[in-house]
Amino acid sequence: MNAAAAAPVAPATPLDNFSNCHEGILRRLTALDELPALLAPAARARQIAEQSLEFFREAIFEHHLEEERELFPAVLASAQPGEEVERVRSMTRRLTDEHRAIERLWKSLERGLKQVAKGQGSELDVGDLQRLVAEYQAHARFEEAEFLPLSETILGRNANHMAALGMSLHMRHAPPVNAYI
Repeated sequence: MNAAAAAPVAPATPLDNFSNCHEGILRRLTALDELPALLAPAARARQIAEQSLEFFREAIFEHHLEEERELFPAVLASAQPGEEVERVRSMTRRLTDEHRAIERLWKSLERGLKQVAKGQGSELDVGDLQRLVAEYQAHARFEEAEFLPLSETILGRNANHMAALGMSLHMRHAPPVNAYI
């Protein structure tokens, strides 16, 4: 028999309990030391979620509505019959369909974003969030590169048409006049 194997194991002393406790405490403190670095990103996540909830409802939904009620009809009404009006119809259908798709995606994300804004655990679908961002970027690029330049050409042919759109937009954004002043 091996001499080392035959040596008796020293009994644990009361001090061993204190030493072993420190190992666990130090592991926990090392983890706790990570907390300050995590607080700023968590606060930023809450802030982004909160601001996005407000912005999407107040700005993006309103923007879509304004385009569909004001800009698209104005461009369609001013487009030349035939190929141009068909091109405008096709583009406005595409843009309107994209608005609805983006809005559906947003609605599917809204609950999770509200949880993030409150600092709660969330089942936010990251894939849908990334899809929303990508789809809106593509939508904006198409509108900026294709539809808005065409709109400017069409409405620019007649200063009255551009002025009518401007007046319509102004009226939508003007504060209500109090009749009892």
